[in-house]
Amino acid sequence: MNTWILKALGLENLDQKAIAQLGELTPMVLPAGHVLFRPGDEVAGFVLALSGRVGVYLVGANGRELLLYSVAPGETCVQTTLGLLGEQHYTGEAIAETDISVVMVPKDMFVDLMAQSASFRNFVFRAFAHRLQTVMGVLEKVAFVTVETRLIQMLMERQKNGKIHATHQELATMIGTSREVVSRRLEALAKLGILEQDRGIVKILDANALSNRAQ
Repeated sequence: MNTWILKALGLENLDQKAIAQLGELTPMVLPAGHVLFRPGDEVAGFVLALSGRVGVYLVGANGRELLLYSVAPGETCVQTTLGLLGEQHYTGEAIAETDISVVMVPKDMFVDLMAQSASFRNFVFRAFAHRLQTVMGVLEKVAFVTVETRLIQMLMERQKNGKIHATHQELATMIGTSREVVSRRLEALAKLGILEQDRGIVKILDANALSNRAQ
């Protein structure tokens, strides 16, 4: 593994033994839509994201999905950390939202690094704490924030040049509600002239008005 990869992950200050161990690993390139794990799968290793974005979803008994968090470069997956430290199987599903490049740290190497490298251990626990806060934030929004506010916040977070490329079902999954509810809220916002819709695209026409409705 090249030193620039370690820098991208925030691991450039590892001790030399840890750097040598991680240096043996080769990044993998996976396409968008690739499933990294499903509920019930055994945790085989610790994933370090180099590029792209991975969505981690909780799937209910009724088949409805909720986006728990996304894993971006330099971030880690709390489900993977829990699985490795607590010897638990995955309870969620991880899907590559874009083409991704990742490094898989085998379980045995991860356990050794956690025991021998204080800097690697600190990285894992800091990332774990940050990710756990993200999950708690999602649960708080689902429990206490209105659907329209959650939808607007998601649109504003995901927009690029005023456009969001996502279906109604994908938006519903991101905010933990049904497709029908999202469709009704988007239609209401479109009638107000705040946004417009096309197949798989939502275009924001009045960002200020949209933001004000989320207050």
